[in-house]
Amino acid sequence: MIEIEVPEELATTQIKYNGEAGRAFIAALPGRAAEFLERWELRRTGPSMYGMASLVLPVERADGTPAALKLQLLDEESEGEPLGLRTWDGDGAVRLLDHDTATNTMLLERLDETRHLSALEDSREATRILAELLARLTAVPAPPGLRTLEAAAREMLAETPEAVRELPEAERQLVLACASQVREVVDEPGDRLLHWDLHFDNILAADREPWLAIDPKPLAGDPGFDLMPALDNLYDPAEVLWRFDLLTETLGLDRQRAAAWTLGRVLQNSLWALEDEEFHDSEFQSHQLEIARLLLDRRVSVRA
Repeated sequence: MIEIEVPEELATTQIKYNGEAGRAFIAALPGRAAEFLERWELRRTGPSMYGMASLVLPVERADGTPAALKLQLLDEESEGEPLGLRTWDGDGAVRLLDHDTATNTMLLERLDETRHLSALEDSREATRILAELLARLTAVPAPPGLRTLEAAAREMLAETPEAVRELPEAERQLVLACASQVREVVDEPGDRLLHWDLHFDNILAADREPWLAIDPKPLAGDPGFDLMPALDNLYDPAEVLWRFDLLTETLGLDRQRAAAWTLGRVLQNSLWALEDEEFHDSEFQSHQLEIARLLLDRRVSVRA
């Protein structure tokens, strides 16, 4: 059997967040990698890459085509990735070359993993590139079978009153204000194919296009729900409203509605943070709340 080393950080993350399912995934990973290298006639061409949720092996197909073998836990977030990638069919996103339904193992077009959009020196140019990609991706109608923003939003609204009960007053009122904004738009949740996680490190350089999106967690809904990763990644409070305005202009969105759905992302992240003390006290969550204040203050001034 081909030796596949599982990174300790990936194992730790999987067990922490996915419990026994994560432990089983890690245990099965070496054998699964070897199985698909053989089944799809792949040859490894470099060291393993990994994130919080997946192991990626750079490979070459039998015909010499470079590719990437992605192994990940099949869960609610990852199960829609192959469907989303097939629907985009390489238009703005990495192309899916093969897929195993039972394990959610994917063979992907090989991009340049050494060149992330986050490394671009001009952050405003990077935001323009991201916005143009996101406009292309969210212009596509969501295919049947994806999880929906409507279901997620209604679940969040149902959880909020009890979940925020123990928060300090200022934070509780801020999260409740986010919920109030979501309540205004929940009856029109949208039907576009959302990436859900398009930040600067999820865009890589490529040969057939300058930049392509990777690692979607597809969702059917309003594109306004897709803006937050570009606001909180490479966070700069002085740039938040500029980025928001550029994104909404490039995507052709109504800013008030987009702000409401962006506040929905703050609500979603805040509810998750309440389940994880480390996450709740993180710099990331602090940035989320700062973004919420900026958007809410602007909405108040516009209405005034």
